[in-house]
Amino acid sequence: MPGERQTAASYYVGVDVGSASVRAALVDGGGAVVAHAEQPIAIWEPQPERYEQSSADIWAACCSVTKRVVSGVDASLIRGVGFDATCSLVVLDKQFQPLAVNCEGQNHRNVIMWMDHRAVSQVERINATRHRVLNYVGGAMSVEMQPPKLLWIKENLPESWEKAGCFLDLPDFLSWKATGVTARSLCTVLCKWTYTSDRGWDDTFWERIGLEDLVKDKYEKIGNHVLSPGEAVGKGLTPEAAKDLGLPAGLAVAASLIDAHAGGLGVIGADVRGHNLPCENQPITSRLAMICGTSSCHMGVSEKPIFVPGVWGPYFSAMVPGLWLNEGGQSATGKLIDHVVRGHVAFPELQSRAAASAHSIYTYLNSHLDLIKKSLPVGFLTVDLHVWPDFHGNRSPLTDLTLKGMVVGLTLSQGLDELALIYLATIQAIALGTRHILETMEAAGHNINTLFLCGGLSKNPLFVQMHADITGKPVVLSQEVESVLVGAAILGACASGDFASIQEAMGKMGKIGRVVQPNHEHRRFYDKKYEVFLKLVEHQREYRSIMNSL
Repeated sequence: MPGERQTAASYYVGVDVGSASVRAALVDGGGAVVAHAEQPIAIWEPQPERYEQSSADIWAACCSVTKRVVSGVDASLIRGVGFDATCSLVVLDKQFQPLAVNCEGQNHRNVIMWMDHRAVSQVERINATRHRVLNYVGGAMSVEMQPPKLLWIKENLPESWEKAGCFLDLPDFLSWKATGVTARSLCTVLCKWTYTSDRGWDDTFWERIGLEDLVKDKYEKIGNHVLSPGEAVGKGLTPEAAKDLGLPAGLAVAASLIDAHAGGLGVIGADVRGHNLPCENQPITSRLAMICGTSSCHMGVSEKPIFVPGVWGPYFSAMVPGLWLNEGGQSATGKLIDHVVRGHVAFPELQSRAAASAHSIYTYLNSHLDLIKKSLPVGFLTVDLHVWPDFHGNRSPLTDLTLKGMVVGLTLSQGLDELALIYLATIQAIALGTRHILETMEAAGHNINTLFLCGGLSKNPLFVQMHADITGKPVVLSQEVESVLVGAAILGACASGDFASIQEAMGKMGKIGRVVQPNHEHRRFYDKKYEVFLKLVEHQREYRSIMNSL
């Protein structure tokens, strides 16, 4: 029977490919990370808004970190492996070799990253069709999804288009490398490729946007075999992949997830009893998982499909089997904070002071804000400083990639105090953006009362507290900081047959660490900040309208 094989001595490997690094973890049956390793991966930026990677470099890093976490462990105790990755596009030729996605013809650069915005013209034309599949992406497709990228390749790299034999979402590339099976995950094709749970691929969509050649080969190049996340792929690890990864041949390999969805899996199903949370004794639909890293994703589930303007989905069983998923998001969060802080004239001073105190730059900034706040709550320091955070366009809920960042309230001062203030205002702007997404989801029919945060930014206490205070909702942090890796390991656990379902594995492997409550006494201040926040985008659109009238 499923579940009988799982013991405290069973281990599962989770492999996570983020934007700038690959990580692996060895996770036990209770969800504890036993070993962890990380390795950077290369990013090329040949032009502004274009980001490329190498699938060979990514796989080599996967093998390296996996070997490190399983070193010295009895292989018979390792029961399964799960992969997650960013929703980047991998292009292979008919012999499954890397194929260039760039004008320079560099075949090793065969991955268009998720955050690449080269296909602006293509996505505008796709959205102009108003095709019915767009209803499942909030009414307008994002430039970060795969159809506009495919169309860009066809129109700009005809030689690569003709040579291409396979287009894969990065999570599916990893399961193919591990098993030799080109099956796609339901998660990737639903969320990034316009596959629908009732119709599958829609011929009329691909024909209307000019990619009818994908229809003619019965979708062989983009996938005509789809598996549910956590379902076992093929016969497990091939001998070659097993050798590369340092794992036994035939080990169960799970159908993969997009990295944000793996993070959602790692946190959203945790047992909350005894923590006095509003979601206790409530269905999982009362929870929102936030995965906060380079970008942020906001994952909410529902029992029936909810169509939310400007929010992706609903996608059936894309993350939690049997439930519909809506996914909001912010294209630049961790990347935005780094951009603002490192680009400030006082950054060298911050670096030297942080190094002298043996703290990270962000720990030092948080301490510096405590020094300059005097009698005020820290958040109130930005009463005259406001940020609109869409430096890389707006993903949700406005779906406007042409929006730009804004800062209102600058002075001539350029010291460390001013750097700390703009850092705080940027974090608040990101949290205000989350509130904007939440309110849009709730207006459409979601009923969310608790946030579950994971990812790199969830390690920053200021980021977490601002999200609690600005949304007015408690924030739950996982016992394991590496919740995305736990989510990937949950997939491996399901593929092994040790758990009867993903829901069972989520409940047993997801653990609560800490709860951060909102300070309701600050509510009025943040309500006013939110009013200003919404005015900023109104003013941006007004002045753009004026300039466009030239």
